[in-house]
Amino acid sequence: MKVEGTHKLAAPRARVFALLVDPRVLARALPGCEKLEPAGPDTFRVKMTLGLAALSGHYEGTVRLSEQKPPERLTITLASRGPWGFVDGAGTLELEEKKGATSVRYTGEVKVGGLLASVGSRLLDGAARMVLGQFFQNLEKEIRAS
Repeated sequence: MKVEGTHKLAAPRARVFALLVDPRVLARALPGCEKLEPAGPDTFRVKMTLGLAALSGHYEGTVRLSEQKPPERLTITLASRGPWGFVDGAGTLELEEKKGATSVRYTGEVKVGGLLASVGSRLLDGAARMVLGQFFQNLEKEIRAS
C-alpha cells in the first residue's frame, strides 16, 4: 500500500531534521513505541504495540535512517514482526522551509502480511493514515517542548 502526503510544522527545516534523526525524539514520536535502542549506525531495535481492531499486539523489529541529506531529506525504514504477521515500510521525507515553517512531504510504501493482511485494504489504509497523523502530532509536541 502506498502512502503519501504533506504535513506542515512550525519550526525551521534544520530543527525538524535534527528532531527526526534524534533517537530519543523518534522513540517518543513513533506511535506505540515502547523501546528504541541502538543496533548499529543509524539502526535501532524497536519494540512497539500496534493496534488494528482485534489484531493488536506487540511487534519487534528495526528502524533504520538512511539516505540522509541534512536538512533536506531522509528515509525511515521499519521492519517488524508480531503475533498477527508483519508490518514493513519505508518512507522518504522531504523537508522544505518557507517563512520559518517546514513542509514535510512524505512518500512511501507499507507492506503487511499474515492475519494483518486479511483485514482489507480500506482498513489498512485508514490505520496507516492514523499512525502517520499521530507521528506528526507527536513531532509537533516535541517542537513545542524544545
